[in-house]
Amino acid sequence: MHKSDFHYSLPPELIAQHPASPRTASRLLVLDGGSGSLRDQRFTDLPALLQAGDLLVFNDTRVIPARLLGRKDSGGRVEALVERVLDARRVLAQVRASKPPRPGQKLMLEGDVTAEVLDRVGEFYVLTFDGNTPVTEVLERIGHVPLPPYIERLDAADDRARYQTVYARHRGAVAAPTAGLHFDDAMLVRLREMNVHSAFVTLHVGAGTFQPIRVDDIRAHRMHAETLRVTQAACDQIGAAKKAGRRVVAVGTTVMRALETAARDGHLAPYEGETEIFIYPGYHFQVADALLTNFHLPESTLLMLVCAFGGTANVLKAYRHAVESKYRFYSYGDAMFVTR
Repeated sequence: MHKSDFHYSLPPELIAQHPASPRTASRLLVLDGGSGSLRDQRFTDLPALLQAGDLLVFNDTRVIPARLLGRKDSGGRVEALVERVLDARRVLAQVRASKPPRPGQKLMLEGDVTAEVLDRVGEFYVLTFDGNTPVTEVLERIGHVPLPPYIERLDAADDRARYQTVYARHRGAVAAPTAGLHFDDAMLVRLREMNVHSAFVTLHVGAGTFQPIRVDDIRAHRMHAETLRVTQAACDQIGAAKKAGRRVVAVGTTVMRALETAARDGHLAPYEGETEIFIYPGYHFQVADALLTNFHLPESTLLMLVCAFGGTANVLKAYRHAVESKYRFYSYGDAMFVTR
């Protein structure tokens, strides 16, 4: 398969620069994976698409303020995007500057914070922070919300809450699991009252989720590693739902990748570690029966996953319809509900 097989044209004005208000105000495009039929609905219609006993699986990762601004000790501007917190003082980060920083160089960040470049690991740098304050506290104090590169504005105060799901618990992501941004507390209560169940997994989304595929044959692409945890409790909930013939709904592509990683040996089992799973058409899904997801970038790994689940022709037809109908795209945009 070629990268260009997953291209579509998107007018820039359809890229959402701000979230919908309130959270549940987004539109919802419903795609039946079996027939390819489409329905234009609202996210508030989601309960009507679910049945008592269905199990929604959420990613409860929490986005950290991972974008750091400052200058090199030589004077040039520098921007660091933390990919992963390694320990109390060290992080793995992408660093943008006019010239690549070298080991031993100091970065003078906002808030009188100093970090030193220890090493380079591929396209990432290992940075260590001066002082005794844990790096997570430093990020909370001086870090900016790591809005995606296609949101062409500086982060604002309300992004701290809006680029975060209402059920976020475990800190570690540098990009939000965006399908979950549409849920508010009232929607979650309504679903519980309908006897729609919830389970949680944790996949810390890395900045690699925005990295373009640079090879024509997508099978040669290699994903960035992301850390993941699927608990025994989540496996038990999913197993019980499957045994009872109830549907499992993955809320987001990160949940889909988490579940399929935990089921790679042919059965779902607890998993804690890293995943580099790349799902594209031809993949045999083992866990989820439906997928709630946002609209993704052309030629992206996330779009390829959705095509694998709902059928490439179906999904690309749905995207063309979404463009014609002026849906809002990407992280702060509208959503799709896709069945297999």
